[in-house]
Amino acid sequence: MAVIPFKELEEEEESEETTRTTRAELEKSLNRRRMRRLGAAAAHSKKSIFIKYKPSRQYPAAAFNSGADERIIRIFEMPADSLEPPKFKHKKRVPSAASGSPPEPVMHSPPRPVTVKDQQDWKIPPCASNWKNPKGHTIPLDKRELGRGLQDEVRINENFAKLSEALYVTEQKSREAVAMRLDVQKQMMMKAKERKDQELRSLAQKARCERSTIHGAGDGMSDGEREERLQREAIREEWRREWERETRFEGKDASAMGKKRKITTRGKDRDIGDKVALGTACTGAGGGTEVMYDQRLFNLEKGTNSGVFATEDQYNVYDKGMFTTTAQLTLPTLFKTRKDTDADMFGGADEQLDKIMKTDRFKPDKAFTGTSEKTGARDSKAIELKEEADPFGLDQFLKDVIKGKKGHE
Repeated sequence: MAVIPFKELEEEEESEETTRTTRAELEKSLNRRRMRRLGAAAAHSKKSIFIKYKPSRQYPAAAFNSGADERIIRIFEMPADSLEPPKFKHKKRVPSAASGSPPEPVMHSPPRPVTVKDQQDWKIPPCASNWKNPKGHTIPLDKRELGRGLQDEVRINENFAKLSEALYVTEQKSREAVAMRLDVQKQMMMKAKERKDQELRSLAQKARCERSTIHGAGDGMSDGEREERLQREAIREEWRREWERETRFEGKDASAMGKKRKITTRGKDRDIGDKVALGTACTGAGGGTEVMYDQRLFNLEKGTNSGVFATEDQYNVYDKGMFTTTAQLTLPTLFKTRKDTDADMFGGADEQLDKIMKTDRFKPDKAFTGTSEKTGARDSKAIELKEEADPFGLDQFLKDVIKGKKGHE
């Protein structure tokens, strides 16, 4: 049998006691937590008290009695609602000074004398409004100038100018690109049109050559007529080229001719009253060939003092006579037509009548049988107009093709 020292036994007993107390405390805390979680269900698990009694048999109580002789009542603690608000208000009570210890003193540095600089630093100037000043404060000029410098000045960022310049340059480049594109497109269309016309002319020429070689005997034309026809076609081609050349030059000279015409016809539509006021109504004996100038540029008495350019407060419209020396010279050419104006352009009356009587314009080319009227000569100008109406000769080409088909059949 082993001998255990007494000191070891005491230590074992202390450790066992500590273990039991610790286990008991842990179980108690766990039970409390479990009871909080269970709430009303845990309240029913507590011990209940059962009371047995006999109900009264008197009249008022017997009316509510069910006829039982004895009754058993179970009494237990009512469960508390965990979500119910507190029934009593918690108030914090400050302990009285007598009950506690006195407060700890706050240590301060010894007082120092206040200097003039400290007084000036602590001096806060009053705030004076720019709109209201009920107390009549005055702001020194130096302080006012300093206050103005604190305001934020409006500054425009230089990127706005860069953006405007970039937009302007982009717009100009886009306009140039569009104009260049339109010009190139126009040139391509003109080249395509010229190429198509050239193809049509080549096809027409090829058809003529084939018709002349294959159906030369059946077309009913002699060698002389064929040569004349080729000459006419050459002349027609020359006319077409000349017409195209004039059309191209007309577009270039349109602006220059318009300016020249505007200069020459500047004073034709001017009112006669304006001409009289300006002194340019007198055309002279040359019939308008002499150059007239505004007399106001040389002699102010005839221009501004003529009565037309008077002020509003003066009534001197008829201060001078109407038929002055200048007016007497201009009256014969101003209100009277010249003689033989139409004769210079169209000829005299006898010449016009003879021209109308002797014209062959409305006479037929072939006279009817049984009539004595002579046939009128075909006007060469009408033939030229017909030739110019079809510069490419497509109508004649179609007629020749139809005629060649008929001869071949």
